[in-house]
Amino acid sequence: MALLLVVFKQYRWPFISVILLSLLSAGLGIGMIAFINRELIVAINASFSVLPEFLALLLLLLAVTLASQLALTQLGHHFVYRLRGEFIKRILDTQVARIEQIGQAQLLAGLTSDIRNITIAFVRLPELIQGIILTVGSAVYLGWLSPPMLAVTSVWVAITLVGGWMLVRRVYRHIASLREIEDRLYADYQTVIEGRKELTLNRQRAEQIYHQVYQTDAKDYRHHIVRADTFHLSAVNWSNIMMLGAIGLAFWLANGLGWADTAVAATYSLTLLFLRTPLLSAVGALPTLLSAQVAFNKLNTFKLSPWEETFSRQPAAHSWQTLELRDLVFHYGDEGFAVGPLNLTLKRGELVFLIGGNGSGKSTLAMLLTGLYHPVSGQILLDGQPVQAEGREGYRQLFSAVFTDVYLFDRLLGNDGLAADPALVKSWLSRLKMEHKLQLEDNRVLNLKLSKGQTKRLALLLAVAEQRDILLLDEWAADQDPHFRRIFYRELLPQLKAEGKTVLAISHDDHYFIHADRLLEMRAGQLYELTGEERAQASLDAVQRTDAERISP
Repeated sequence: MALLLVVFKQYRWPFISVILLSLLSAGLGIGMIAFINRELIVAINASFSVLPEFLALLLLLLAVTLASQLALTQLGHHFVYRLRGEFIKRILDTQVARIEQIGQAQLLAGLTSDIRNITIAFVRLPELIQGIILTVGSAVYLGWLSPPMLAVTSVWVAITLVGGWMLVRRVYRHIASLREIEDRLYADYQTVIEGRKELTLNRQRAEQIYHQVYQTDAKDYRHHIVRADTFHLSAVNWSNIMMLGAIGLAFWLANGLGWADTAVAATYSLTLLFLRTPLLSAVGALPTLLSAQVAFNKLNTFKLSPWEETFSRQPAAHSWQTLELRDLVFHYGDEGFAVGPLNLTLKRGELVFLIGGNGSGKSTLAMLLTGLYHPVSGQILLDGQPVQAEGREGYRQLFSAVFTDVYLFDRLLGNDGLAADPALVKSWLSRLKMEHKLQLEDNRVLNLKLSKGQTKRLALLLAVAEQRDILLLDEWAADQDPHFRRIFYRELLPQLKAEGKTVLAISHDDHYFIHADRLLEMRAGQLYELTGEERAQASLDAVQRTDAERISP
């Protein structure tokens, strides 16, 4: 299995040590059977002196077996811990466009279901390894007792294993299907949880989602899980009954055909009984290992960024004066919505408004400008120097942003990643009218259950606290009441400009266009700058609409 090869590569010597412990455990188990055969079956040693030796061997077997299984389990949990950490880090390092392409539901399924399946597999892995090693070791011992009986018994056990594997292979197919259905179920869960208000209002839609979407996926899941469990139980019972049959076969070969005496037949039966539990456990562990392999393969299909242990920290260019987008082109997929070529020059300290209709490309331009999307072609230049691929991290350090789908963090950080400047936080709390709304303790926000408008204000506070040169505000004022919207445009934006910040505000509030140094517009993926009569008309439309509303009956 590819999963075990990865474990071996990452933990080569611990893995080898665990295998050696398992070999020792198997050797002791076979030695115990040989001791019973020699002392209690063949020699019929009834003296009291054999008891301490028997108990000592039994305790040693218990200690070594437990140690080998615990060591392998601990190794597995270390691997899962590392795998989960690497997966999270790779998500953090992967381009935003790729994360959006994968989708939240699949990533959540990977972090929960896939990682859980791999964890369970490593808990059951000792059973598989123990079963394999004991089977091989016992076969060697049985061959020493009677090669002809071993040959026939081996054929019997081989038939048992082949039959079990054919059943388990069917389990694997259904498990692979289950993993794909789980992605759909996670998406259904998201729909029910995130759309709960709309579904409560529209019970017909709720019924449609429940019966036609969720129930369809849930029934598919039930179908495949029932089939997987059916084949798994069939494999376990097949192996169990065939191993009991092997015991009867051994006695028949010894007593019926005269291939061995009764003592050898008893030892054969004892060994097969001893093997029965680990062999059944190994067969039972196979589906979990197959699930883990499916999960591991699924994680690899995400095509995240390669694993890097460290977080790259490139310094931002603090002395920059101009930022230029030159012939920037971006498109979603091969035939998706295209933006560009875009040409734009921003000067340090400017207050720029970006307007445009829905779907015109405003947010895409914002993602390109901040370096969160990588363009298909074109260049970004700082003071005339192209930003190279290896310098993108430093370029992104120029920006703080409040996006429309804002996510609130509970810690206020400054530009150096340490605690934010207390004086700056206090000042902006007052400007945002949030000093009595937020509970702060050691630069940590204790209450994040806020209204949409308050959420945007806290997000702006978090962005300002980072003290970066450029601030992107994506329709920030859309969730503010009219009074605070005026404060935003007439007081907060001028204050940010006075502090030397370059602000790009995506806005539909044409009442306030006059406050911008420059007015840009996106139309069908193309960027235009409105000047002169065009800019005056954009603001005049709002005034005329407002006057018409006032005089209308």
